[in-house]
Amino acid sequence: MTKEKREIIHNEMKGLLLSSSSPLCSSTSSRRALMVFGKRIGGGGGGASIRRTLASASSSSSRPPPPSSSSKKKKKSSDALANQRDCDCCVATNTFPINPSRNRIQYQSRQCATVASSSSSTNNQQQRKMLSSIEPPTVAKELVEYLNKSWTAFHATKNAEEMLKKEGFVKLDEDKSWSSSKLKPGGKYYMVRNQSCIVAFCLGGEYVPGDGFHIIAAHTDSPCPKLKPVSKRKERAGCIGIGVQPYGGGLWHTWFDRDLSVAGRVLLKKKDGRVQSELVTIERPIVRIPSLAIHLDREINQSGFKPNLETNFAPILATAIKAELEGFNNKSNGNNNNNISSGGGETMHHPIILAILAEELKCEQDDIVDFELNVCDTQKSQIGGATNEFIFSGRLDNLCSSFCALKALIDASKDSSLKKHKGARAIALFDNEEVGSVSTSGGGGTVMIEAIKRATLSSKGNSSASSEGDSDVIERCLAKSFLVSADMAHAVHPNYSEKHEEQHQPLFHKGVVVKHNANQRYATTALTAYMFRECAKLSGVSTQEFVVKNDMGCGSTIGPIVSAQTGIRTVDVGVPQLSMHSVREMMGTEDVDICHKHFLAFYENIAKVDASVQLSS
Repeated sequence: MTKEKREIIHNEMKGLLLSSSSPLCSSTSSRRALMVFGKRIGGGGGGASIRRTLASASSSSSRPPPPSSSSKKKKKSSDALANQRDCDCCVATNTFPINPSRNRIQYQSRQCATVASSSSSTNNQQQRKMLSSIEPPTVAKELVEYLNKSWTAFHATKNAEEMLKKEGFVKLDEDKSWSSSKLKPGGKYYMVRNQSCIVAFCLGGEYVPGDGFHIIAAHTDSPCPKLKPVSKRKERAGCIGIGVQPYGGGLWHTWFDRDLSVAGRVLLKKKDGRVQSELVTIERPIVRIPSLAIHLDREINQSGFKPNLETNFAPILATAIKAELEGFNNKSNGNNNNNISSGGGETMHHPIILAILAEELKCEQDDIVDFELNVCDTQKSQIGGATNEFIFSGRLDNLCSSFCALKALIDASKDSSLKKHKGARAIALFDNEEVGSVSTSGGGGTVMIEAIKRATLSSKGNSSASSEGDSDVIERCLAKSFLVSADMAHAVHPNYSEKHEEQHQPLFHKGVVVKHNANQRYATTALTAYMFRECAKLSGVSTQEFVVKNDMGCGSTIGPIVSAQTGIRTVDVGVPQLSMHSVREMMGTEDVDICHKHFLAFYENIAKVDASVQLSS
């Protein structure tokens, strides 16, 4: 190496070493490595010059004291010095490579940090691990499992029925006598209507006919697009769509650009001529409602997204050319299927959708008589959030309330308090709440009141109590009954907090919300609100209050409908959530646990609370 090159390297190294921000002066390992390197490239003179520079840099900087005299006596080779570590946080490495030909020093970045930063990094890693492993309440995980199996009201009811049967509940058929079932105190029973509504109850150990029913009512349906009776549409732009109609008041813009499919109930004609219903869920995404590109709608962000639900809301099923190549013709299904044809002989649905259903149900297309299908989001319900504190899912409104009521009834049917309970514990999970409840399986129908009447009258013959005054046994039962109308509540949106009344702002993890409305959009009264809160208080469960702002409209529930028809005292309540009626809603995991505990407290404490209340005549 020439003297000039050696001098250039020496000057550059000196400048780096004397710079307080230089990574080369951050540890003695770096300086030792440079000393060794100086000895290798510079011979005696160059190495000595570099060593003098290093010594000068060391003496002028605030470094730790030099090694003890005993350690100085230990002779080490140049290579050993180069690979020696000065502290546990420094990784042993070779010398920094220097490229003399480019007249500059190139050094590799080393994973070296102070003990403090290393400790901080370790703590951060532990913290991250703790956050990711936080366990949500068990009941929240069970709800997610229930949601993933319950794409429609039919599925929600079927899954509820299976849970009840597993816990020993006995099915009562509507078209058969209940007297023969020998309803008795301590017994557990349920009935189903239209495969989309279920009423279940367990009679207390001290129950006698005329005692009240303590009921939690919710609903199994949610807003969604439903296939039209004739879902086949004309081909447009080479695409095959399916006709749908909106069910309920959904946030329909959230359904665009989602991976969608269908689920529901299919009627099949068997070989013996019987027509039987089967539930179906197509789990893979088969349809999609694409949005219009912003390049073709430049004003959308200013004017808002306002799709026409008749012309812009049709899901795309397939391309016409691909369907034709695969043997599907939109004019006929190729199987002479007359079971699902219009009066003119034309098929009512595209053969592709019939083929998908037949494949899933393992039947022939000719076997399909008709169906009721919902369009559903295929994304699974899941627990999320930084601390696993949220549930992200469709249909939280109102399957969360339905599930919590169901689980509370099951738990209340097994505890010791049922043996001493004077009355009946019940749930009613209705259909069609999102469209007004006026149906045979809705809250406006007769399903719940008929179940109460038949259970009361059927248990008379199996009761040892006196039959005096039996002519008004139903009226006495209703007067002693109490109903909790459970439907999801609006949590305060952090980005739209002005939408809530200042003194009534439900929050996550703070308790079930008691809903009030002076215009009777909710059935809550001061008395029923007190009784519901007192049940929770006795079990150490908190509650919240909600009333809508005066300048906003108020939704309603099954509460006013059922209480008006039956005369049963009613309170409207709900679990706080965000994004209500969106294709993906959001709620807290702890709120599921709180709701379940509150409903269980209602079953255990309502008789005691009711006995302590007396209205002056």
